[in-house]
Amino acid sequence: MEETIKVKVRFCETDALGHVNNTSYFIYFEEARVQFFEKMGQSMNSDSWPFILASASCDFLSQAYFNQDLVIKTTISKVGGKSFSLEHLVEDAKDGKAVAKGKASIVFYNFTHQKSEDIPDELRRQLEACLAHA
Repeated sequence: MEETIKVKVRFCETDALGHVNNTSYFIYFEEARVQFFEKMGQSMNSDSWPFILASASCDFLSQAYFNQDLVIKTTISKVGGKSFSLEHLVEDAKDGKAVAKGKASIVFYNFTHQKSEDIPDELRRQLEACLAHA
């Protein structure tokens, strides 16, 4: 499964050089993750949030600018015992040119006990069904 969201670059997301600031991509990735989880049927409220971000990275491939329309494509690339990995691809909405790509490691986490836990079987099945196949 691939989930796609669209983003229009806001002026506040750019820097003094006129292109999208590197930190903005992590905000785009976060929005893509939340929408991905919602599409899977996961509750996205802070009272029952089951995930914690363990790591995130971004490779910057080309520049993006104010008012540019971007598309962020999100897929699951790996499912482990307590965690899973997502990959994000940012493209120009008009010509499909790759702008950035990112990765995120997500841990199934019990905030009450402050520890990671095994991914529940039902969620594991959902994640594996969404797994990107090469």
